[in-house]
Amino acid sequence: METPPDALLDGITHESTAFRAAREIAYGSIAGMVSKVFEHPFDLTKVRLQSQVLDSTARFSGPIDCLTQTWKNEGIRGLYRGLPAPIVGAMAENASLFLSYGEFQNVIRRVTHRPPEEKLPLYHLALAAAGAGAVTSFLLTPIELVKCKMQVQMLIPQAPTQQGALPRVLPGPISVLVSVIRSTGLRGLWLGHTGTLIRETGGTAAWFGTKEYVASLLLARRLRLEQSTASATELRPWESALSGACAGAAFNLALFPADSVKSAMQTAEELRPTVNVPGAPEVPRPTFVGTFKAMYRAQGIRGLYAGCGITVARSIPSSAIIFLLYDGLKKHFG
Repeated sequence: METPPDALLDGITHESTAFRAAREIAYGSIAGMVSKVFEHPFDLTKVRLQSQVLDSTARFSGPIDCLTQTWKNEGIRGLYRGLPAPIVGAMAENASLFLSYGEFQNVIRRVTHRPPEEKLPLYHLALAAAGAGAVTSFLLTPIELVKCKMQVQMLIPQAPTQQGALPRVLPGPISVLVSVIRSTGLRGLWLGHTGTLIRETGGTAAWFGTKEYVASLLLARRLRLEQSTASATELRPWESALSGACAGAAFNLALFPADSVKSAMQTAEELRPTVNVPGAPEVPRPTFVGTFKAMYRAQGIRGLYAGCGITVARSIPSSAIIFLLYDGLKKHFG
């Protein structure tokens, strides 16, 4: 029996949609993984600086001091402490971001009755990016929770050990994950989610919006110089990298205090543990607003932007790598 034309067309459409989604996931995962290996020591520095804002005595005087002390006391392994979690996180984050970004654009085109090949205006692209960031934040919060807890493990005070005692053994990502679930349940994996949601929603809108805007300027500049319409929509490698670099700076400058509050909340149990006294009211879990107020009282605006400089500095080449790889893979493999 012959396949009805409509059914055949639906099958082809479904296959092409699934294949497109698989490519978006693959390209985003590869780009995210490579960039995370490059940026992890700087991310570790950022988290450690953010986590000390509420401490009575700061462990580090700044990012250079933090990097120096980490290298001196923990070596190369210390600089990459907690790397498996962000590797998984970067793969999940970028795959989700690029896939969701494309799907939200398709939704906007259907709602506004625009043809698939038409480029959306910048405010629609920013809206699609914000939606992608909101979706991604739900995947990212548990991964960042494990990462942040691992990145401050060496900062936790230890009781003096006897001479000849075995060296300190630090729990790995699976052990940290299981410990969180045992102590707080599955809900505890989303501690600090408000900060992640705010950061990802606004930051991703700034990320993709800046990338698209700078890319359009670079394309227009090239067309003026070459007086040609060839490759009017394809970015050259350096154009992808430059627009991506600008996007990385915009992402982190947009809503950095939300990330600072998130990191402080996710490391509070390790660095500032609370003790529940029998018969006394149970100490409540930290909230986003409560932690924000405490950090502002402790160090003001400066505390909310702890680690911002090194974060922006590392996000510029990191984001350039992401878009260079993503755009390159998409150009060569479709």
